[in-house]
Amino acid sequence: MTAHLLTELTIFILAVFVGMEVISKVPTTLHTPLMSATNAIHGIVLVGAILVAGAAGAPFNAIVGFVLVLLASLNVFGGYTVTERMLQMFRPRVQAPKGPTDGTP
Repeated sequence: MTAHLLTELTIFILAVFVGMEVISKVPTTLHTPLMSATNAIHGIVLVGAILVAGAAGAPFNAIVGFVLVLLASLNVFGGYTVTERMLQMFRPRVQAPKGPTDGTP
């Protein structure tokens, strides 16, 4: 069991280093699409959290599963909110019409 845990920990640490290296090479113009893609991945995490919560047998496991679902959903909704705000920065602003506003020419 210890060898299995050590193998999983090694894979996790290597994945962290590879992820940091890949993300650091992304140009700033692609941050918004990358954020949207990671939100989709977090949606998959939410589905996994729901499955874990549904398969819980002990009451403690159900509580932990509920907390996982709550945190994953906050992450998904927060990510989409941030993405929407970032996209609003690039939308053209509507200018107010010039001239009188009472309808007379």
